[in-house]
Amino acid sequence: MEHQHIYDKNGKQLCCTLEEKIYTNAGAKKLLQDASSTEEQNTSSKCKHTKDKKHQHDNTHAHDHDHEHQHEHNNQPLYFVIISALLLALCLSFDHIIKNTWFVGSIRTAAYLISFLPVGIPVFLEAFKSICKGDIFSEFLLMSIATVGAFAIAEYPEAVTVMLFYTIGELFQTNALRKAKKNIEQLIDQRPDTVTVIEGKDSKTIPAKEARAGQIIQLKAGDKLALDGILLSNEAYFNTAALTGEALTQHKIKGDTVLAGMINEQVVCNYQVTKVFEDSKLSNILNLVQNASAQKAPTEKFIRKFSRIYTPIVVILAVLLTILPMFFVSPYNFSEWLYRALVFLVISCPCALVISIPLGYFGGIGAASRKGILIKGGQYLDALARLNHLFLDKTGTITKGAFSVQYIEINNTQHTQTDLLAIVKHLEATSSHPIAKAICNAIQANETSATIEQIKEIPGHGIEALVNAKTFLIGNEQLLKSNTITYQNLEIIAGQSIVYIAWNGQYLGHIVLADQIKDDAQESIQEIKNRGISCSILSGDQQAAVNQVAQQVGIQNAYGNLLPEDKIQKVQAAKSKQQVVAFVGDGVNDAPVVTLSDIGIAMGGLGSDATIESADIVIQNDELKKIPQALSIAKDTQKIVKQNIALAFIVKFTILGLGSFGLATMWEAVFADVGVALLAILNAMRIQQK
Repeated sequence: MEHQHIYDKNGKQLCCTLEEKIYTNAGAKKLLQDASSTEEQNTSSKCKHTKDKKHQHDNTHAHDHDHEHQHEHNNQPLYFVIISALLLALCLSFDHIIKNTWFVGSIRTAAYLISFLPVGIPVFLEAFKSICKGDIFSEFLLMSIATVGAFAIAEYPEAVTVMLFYTIGELFQTNALRKAKKNIEQLIDQRPDTVTVIEGKDSKTIPAKEARAGQIIQLKAGDKLALDGILLSNEAYFNTAALTGEALTQHKIKGDTVLAGMINEQVVCNYQVTKVFEDSKLSNILNLVQNASAQKAPTEKFIRKFSRIYTPIVVILAVLLTILPMFFVSPYNFSEWLYRALVFLVISCPCALVISIPLGYFGGIGAASRKGILIKGGQYLDALARLNHLFLDKTGTITKGAFSVQYIEINNTQHTQTDLLAIVKHLEATSSHPIAKAICNAIQANETSATIEQIKEIPGHGIEALVNAKTFLIGNEQLLKSNTITYQNLEIIAGQSIVYIAWNGQYLGHIVLADQIKDDAQESIQEIKNRGISCSILSGDQQAAVNQVAQQVGIQNAYGNLLPEDKIQKVQAAKSKQQVVAFVGDGVNDAPVVTLSDIGIAMGGLGSDATIESADIVIQNDELKKIPQALSIAKDTQKIVKQNIALAFIVKFTILGLGSFGLATMWEAVFADVGVALLAILNAMRIQQK
């Protein structure tokens, strides 16, 4: 049956392209999935060839693995290049070095043809397949026409050399992409293939992919976790380099979460599996980074559209360059003008752009991932490079978010402190906010006997509930003000937060908590400001506390007492001034403002899968200094991409002009195509060393 093409919602063909071929040979075909058509591809893009040649797809994990593994060891193109190069060298030696009288005529033609076929036939086949599938003006067709034409006018050495260099360039592109992909895989996905499962008094080794939730795994000192779980041993120390990009040691105690990729540093310990191999946090991170290239940067999208229009135009111009001089030039030499047109075609191949530019973005994403910064696509690298205004949440972003209760003051004699705090603990246990967790950890009160109903968390305010049929409030001063409750106005010290308690319209007391500013906050903010980027704090905390923190880290614009909708208004106001805006927060509680921002940056920590899903960029170890590092990588990536575009256009259009006037030969054409492509790819690979 006839092959059915896959198109995105804009009508762009997604399959059977040069880029698809190179990514497939690199074992990275899944990187080509377009984010805008993910849903369509999930139902229609499962690729498997059957005997009736119907083009189907199978996107299962196992098939992807086998498909990539097969291509990892496909060395046929390299063998063809070696054979062709040796035969070409032999022919050239007969032409110019070894004196003879027989290497002429049909023998010479046949010899060069034989040296051409190992690299020429694969390109001809690809051109034929592309034409059959409707993609007429492919790079394969350009190379086929140019080299066949060169043979037709007896330019045998140039014909073979052009095709040989083209194939070498394609191999280089494939290997460069494969290296970029492997660098990321080796950095992140270093999980062991097997695990030791404890069953009673016995233990056995099984493949990690076969481990089930609930099983107990034993880790020796130096072993790496293969799956997420909960620590069963009393304590252990883990190296988190695979997750954060830095060799940080974390102390874990019984009941704490441990994640795939961590390394057990000291003693033998046991943990219980909570997520299977494919669902672990490390798998999510790996998939995120590997699929990041599906989110195309505007520059990538432009180049793709440009090459689709540019290539057929150049083919038409080449035809006109051959025919039109017949009417204006005398004497007209067909071979001379055909040669110029063939040079024109070789130069026009857009591979320097369509491969090196995506590789540049992918390299930038990989460089960031090595530093514990997950960037979900090239478009966010572009946006980072153009960033004008950075909004930051306070708690957990500028401050450590590790609250501790300083003191509790209850000013009511109708209820005992123990009874009140038992109610407070019960209500705060329903919230995931760091302050709520700190309060729960500090209160030792037992379960309350009070009747508690209709618990409601009010974003930016606190918690409201009915306790013994009367309204009970725990939250900030805004919560009490909105309920017209008179309260004790306290002086805020830097880093402090105050939680007020009220019941049945009466103020009962407060809890004072303290948070610390992150060690790298002031230096990081200054570095961001030095780049010409404005910084503002948006927080739901009291204005006095926000002002104190802003003053300590050097931020002039600080806004407190904000609800989620207030944060949205601040971001919208900045965007209305045509500014590129980023918001840094937890990615979950601030989901609306994260979504509205051009770039949502989440302080992901090591435990929040939801954060990884919601933000555009995830800082894995919560360090603010990662933001200036991300900005630096984004700037370098954009610089390299612009350099590649400028290099390709300047060289190509210069030699296209020279070729049109007969001042450039096939050798210059080869440099304009393959040479520029190789230079651009080498330049793009520099970002991977960041």
